[in-house]
Amino acid sequence: MPVRIRLQRHGRKSYAFFHIVAADGRAPRDGRFIEKIGVYNPNTNPATIDLDFDSALRWLQNGAQPSDTCRAILSYKGVMHKHHLLKGVAKGAHTEEEAEAKFQAWMESKHGAIEGKKSTLAEMAAKEQADRLEAERKRNEERAAALAAKEAEAKAASEAENAPEVEETTEGEAKTEA
Repeated sequence: MPVRIRLQRHGRKSYAFFHIVAADGRAPRDGRFIEKIGVYNPNTNPATIDLDFDSALRWLQNGAQPSDTCRAILSYKGVMHKHHLLKGVAKGAHTEEEAEAKFQAWMESKHGAIEGKKSTLAEMAAKEQADRLEAERKRNEERAAALAAKEAEAKAASEAENAPEVEETTEGEAKTEA
């Protein structure tokens, strides 16, 4: 029974999220599974990954083969790196303390990169919001100026219509009337 670590699709059409499961390789994609290891939601930015680290590591050590996408997810979360370091300990390449120190250093750098991405995304969203508000303010000022000009023009036209008309007479007509 070859065990695979793979994704199991859930969610509605065009808005999928996935369970990360350990399943028999012969079972259908969304069918029977042995254990649910975590959840992967690609709809958020950055993608949300909730993973049971110890369970995933245990399955890898017992010989489970991850699918390509799950391998990328496990690498992102550090499970594959920890598995690699533990293989080195078993072979005598380094001690368990050295492996743990390397893994913690890797996790710190990874955590810093993720936080940097989140802060960059937040700054970009705030800048975009400020730009939209500025553009809206300018557009409103232009509309107000155009409306004021139109009202002034209408007022001038109505004053011209309501003003008493002065009769223009020529000098010859004025003498005859006198």
